[in-house]
Amino acid sequence: MLSPPEVYPSAHQLNVIDDYHGTPVADPFRWLEDPATEASREWTQAQNQLTRSVLDQPVRSVILKRLQTLVDYERASAPVKRGNRYFFWQHHGLQNQPILYWQKRFSEEPRPLLNPNTLSKQGIVSIMNTEPSLDGKWLAYSQAQRGSDWQEIHIRNVETRQNSEEVLQHTKFAGIAWHPDHSGFYYNRYPDPGTVNEADQTYYNRVYWHSLGSDQSEDILVYERPDQKDFDFWPRISPDGAYLTLTVHLGTDRRNRFYYRPLADTDGTFVHLLDTADAHYRFLGNQGQRFYFYTDYQAPRGQVIAIDITRPEPEHWETIIPETEDKLDQVMIADHHFVCAYLHHAHHRLWIYELSGRAVQEISLPTLGTVSNLQGKMHDNELFFSFSSFLFPARVYLYAFKTRELSVLSENSPDFDPEAYTTRQVFCHSKDGTAVPMFLVYRKDLEPLQELPVMMYGYGGFRNALTPNFSATLIPWLEQGGIYCQVNTRGGSEYGTDWYRAGTLAQKQNVFDDFQAAARYLIAEGITRPDQLAIRGGSNGGLLVAACMLQAPELFGAVVCQVPVLDMLRYHRFTIGRYWASDYGNAETDPEHFAFLKAYSPLHNVKSQQVYPPVLITSADHDDRVVPAHAKKFAATVQSLSPESVTLLRVDTDAGHGAGKPLSKSLEEFADIYTFLIQALQLNWR
Repeated sequence: MLSPPEVYPSAHQLNVIDDYHGTPVADPFRWLEDPATEASREWTQAQNQLTRSVLDQPVRSVILKRLQTLVDYERASAPVKRGNRYFFWQHHGLQNQPILYWQKRFSEEPRPLLNPNTLSKQGIVSIMNTEPSLDGKWLAYSQAQRGSDWQEIHIRNVETRQNSEEVLQHTKFAGIAWHPDHSGFYYNRYPDPGTVNEADQTYYNRVYWHSLGSDQSEDILVYERPDQKDFDFWPRISPDGAYLTLTVHLGTDRRNRFYYRPLADTDGTFVHLLDTADAHYRFLGNQGQRFYFYTDYQAPRGQVIAIDITRPEPEHWETIIPETEDKLDQVMIADHHFVCAYLHHAHHRLWIYELSGRAVQEISLPTLGTVSNLQGKMHDNELFFSFSSFLFPARVYLYAFKTRELSVLSENSPDFDPEAYTTRQVFCHSKDGTAVPMFLVYRKDLEPLQELPVMMYGYGGFRNALTPNFSATLIPWLEQGGIYCQVNTRGGSEYGTDWYRAGTLAQKQNVFDDFQAAARYLIAEGITRPDQLAIRGGSNGGLLVAACMLQAPELFGAVVCQVPVLDMLRYHRFTIGRYWASDYGNAETDPEHFAFLKAYSPLHNVKSQQVYPPVLITSADHDDRVVPAHAKKFAATVQSLSPESVTLLRVDTDAGHGAGKPLSKSLEEFADIYTFLIQALQLNWR
């Protein structure tokens, strides 16, 4: 059983008071926002030492060994075809990072092209984006260190595996669009340091042309919007090679703009085809001047439309695939067909349509699960994709358009028997009566389910739909008789734009209500008890579980709060936090936003002397997406106001928000999570 320490590491409090529209708000632990001060470093070190004293138990090594065994198997991505070459990632067992391979035929031995494991012994160098040239002879790839979102682009000769001398810097979430003649590519990046104020380093995104073999200083500026410093651009060249297109985003808001110009007209101006940001528009491809888009314009669950760029007014738009009861989640063009993955109650169905919109075939999938990594080209007759589910390790499929047959390209399984487990979907009803789906995964021999330990997971934001996916790190929990529950709260895109918007801004409380309703359902059905119910979430999901812990502490026996967003009044001031205002709002600029943000902001809703369930809060020293200040200030606040509660802070080193995290670090973290849950829920781990 977990007990709080006699004394938590000392954290001095400052007399910092902010004024929000006439309301004073204290921020006594603001000094923890600066990780470089001696006081901040010493406090963080003391927190990690406290956490290690709790988590370094004998059972941890047993858990870690089982996790290592479970992930020690081969797994591959769906291939990408460029020219006559297929490129794919292969993860070999316990390697920290996957390796990129290529081959000309699936019957031949793959050739390694890029192995990030050789770039760092600790696996802290990761590859974030790869884009082969259209002839398959060159590879441009983005490389990041220690989990940072900042990346640099390198260029490699596929045949010789030698890199060009140039390195392109100051990129983050960059698009790479190779020219059809393979002489170079378009990409987007941020200003050189020193050319703008430090506060503007992640503003003023620009599009450049880079010629292969030249220095970055010689790159040609293609497009910028100094009048709109918040705009981010994503360049792409149309499948027929006729147009350079720009998708224009404002933060994480999916409502975007779309510009284009003839590729050959290098001095031409961009046509602002869609410039009102009234909906989400994703360019799919074109046939001459007929441009195809996925959009939620007047279709919350999504549709496919065609726009004749010679008559671009909305009254001339043509609906190709109309909105259905299911959410159109993914769509792309392969072999002159639309390939559409629909979300049906949070799991995928896969359909093929002609470009006219006529339905051709539904591709039968093995179980309730997730389609990902759809790959194909307008003029290729092959479609590749991955499919997985909670108990179904990722399998790569090849669909042949000529024969309409589906075949397995690669599959591997870890050391467990999926037949011993089952998945079922149930629905609970939220506070306002909304039906909320949730998946339960457990051992078959546990039925009927009665007062068992449950780990409940949620996210609830940014249109991120939670679908059934395989993770070997979940298996130890299931093996030990635990139930995994995944809740599809509002704020995701499971049922389209309306479902998403019902979990944003002033309606964000719906997300917390949905999650708490799921907990109450599990308890009312006798599936679990509060002292056996753990909740887990990361990033925006960390906000979710922290808010629920504070609003309904009586429902939960343990909380795992990973890389969380917790200071909802100041989140926009850190790195790219401003991008999230479309989901959260901005407390500084809008009094109404301040009111609803302060009402649920975890940092500002900790009650004095209230005993909360044990919580493990995780962060990482190089997380430049959700900075560690969120986790640190929240931990200090709970420890100060509720010293009777168990509040542990784990700050990882040489790691970031999660993308590109070395496998070894991920396994260490899960070993810590399970060790924490064993003690918090008093489990008998065998």
